Amino acid sequence: MQTTPSALENRVLGCRPELLAGLLIFAVTLARILFVLSGQLDLVQDEAQYWDWSRTFQLSYFTKGPLIAWLNAAGTAVFGDTTFGVRVGAILGSALMQCILFLGVAKLWKRPRLGLLSLVVLNCSLLAMASGVLMTTDNPLMVCWMGALFSMYWAYQKPERIAPYVLLALALAVGNLAKYMMLAFAAVAFVFVWLLHRRGMAEKRFVTRLTVALLVGTLLGFLPILIWNMQNDYAGVRHVLHLGGVSGSRAQSFIRFDRFPEYIGSQFGLLLPWWFIFTLLGAWGSIQALRKNPGRGIQYAKAQDYAQNALLVAGFWPIWGFFIFWSFHTKINPNWSAVSYASGFILAAAAWDAVWKRRGGKNWRVWPWPIIGAMLMTILMVHDALPIPWRYEGKLPIVGKVHIENPIMHLKGWDDLGDKLDELRNTQFDNPEHVFFFGDNYDVTSALSWSVPGKERAYCLPGGRRLNQYDLWPGPQDKTGWDAIFVMKKFKGQHDSLLKYFEKYERIPYQSMHAGRPARRFTVYLCYGFKGNWPPVTGTGY
Repeated sequence: MQTTPSALENRVLGCRPELLAGLLIFAVTLARILFVLSGQLDLVQDEAQYWDWSRTFQLSYFTKGPLIAWLNAAGTAVFGDTTFGVRVGAILGSALMQCILFLGVAKLWKRPRLGLLSLVVLNCSLLAMASGVLMTTDNPLMVCWMGALFSMYWAYQKPERIAPYVLLALALAVGNLAKYMMLAFAAVAFVFVWLLHRRGMAEKRFVTRLTVALLVGTLLGFLPILIWNMQNDYAGVRHVLHLGGVSGSRAQSFIRFDRFPEYIGSQFGLLLPWWFIFTLLGAWGSIQALRKNPGRGIQYAKAQDYAQNALLVAGFWPIWGFFIFWSFHTKINPNWSAVSYASGFILAAAAWDAVWKRRGGKNWRVWPWPIIGAMLMTILMVHDALPIPWRYEGKLPIVGKVHIENPIMHLKGWDDLGDKLDELRNTQFDNPEHVFFFGDNYDVTSALSWSVPGKERAYCLPGGRRLNQYDLWPGPQDKTGWDAIFVMKKFKGQHDSLLKYFEKYERIPYQSMHAGRPARRFTVYLCYGFKGNWPPVTGTGY
């Protein structure tokens, strides 16, 4: 990595990179606002769950820290219980993430062109496209992770200043409130310090203050979560250990080879194949750059270059490498390694930069089309009026008459279902005010809470599934004599086990619609005469 590029190289298309970066961030943010306001995508199940959490203040929740619920509470307090009210946090978080990335590389590293290219890579990845619109925990986590990365580098540059350590502790505290994954930042800090120490570049003052900031930030952020877990039989910790293959059924076999292809394939999709390849090329290049640097006492310019490469290596390889290794043990969700791409975006941009420099020589300019293309891709997210035939059938054409179901349709149809259930409540029952709703899993339950007019909290039928947040809240035992509507995804058959809890039921298959096109399929059960004997909370694990 070249640390001191010339002024000529820092001009892109005849403009300063700062100007193009500002235009890109503005265009992307505007496109996301328009996309959410267009109503193309109903609130997805996880978003609905986090919104439902926001209606009951707690120190933490079953699967995540409390930050996502607090952000939803703030957004809906301003914009109401609307899709925009929920997703405004994701839009603002995405804009903040981009600002941190560009300012960190352009100002702190003094690499504005690389900062601009990093923005392009970020905005062309599916990871950023999704987290910039969907209000999930990955959005605030990525903001805090990037903030922590650059705060740590700032502390290395200016070890005598207090501000970078305070910002680092703050990023760690808030990040821990967002997601347990923030705890892994300690490993990143350890590797960064170790790499600096190998070249005699880790001042004692820096290491001491960094350690204090790490401890204070982690303790402050994790304390509410720890208290909540102590009060709830460590449900959140048990959930994470189970998902991570440390306990329960996922820990029964240590080595298995069927999970790795799925996981590595998901990483190609998360970044898009070309950026994923560039990321790996850049990550390997940074390792090589560390090896090429001379020993202790290296001159300032090379020291800065070494430190920047050390930060990228520490930010990418420990997290990404661990999940590659662990994918041979258990199922790894694609987004678990997302924090490694905070460094990965820069690594991909550096590799892309190097490739085009070799093609264009010293007077190379940034190839304009990827930048223009990134802007167009985000603006064209608002594409609902485009006459693409397969979108009206919910299928994608592959070869000839062979089609696969369009996966985005799995996220649509919930709002239409909510309106249908409201209609059934008012037409099929004698007393509509005494009708409650329940699902067979957390995702259906949370979607019912959100989509049915009135937004009464739905219940989650216990038994035969993993435990979730709804199992920690009261059931409908106080609604003896009421009627209910039970919903399951896909078309299902009779469900006679409902007769344990109700006098009778009726089954209605329902094909939901979205913008005039078929969306998700559901089975609706109209249940009459609740007996009051709600099943006990049991499950197959966490």
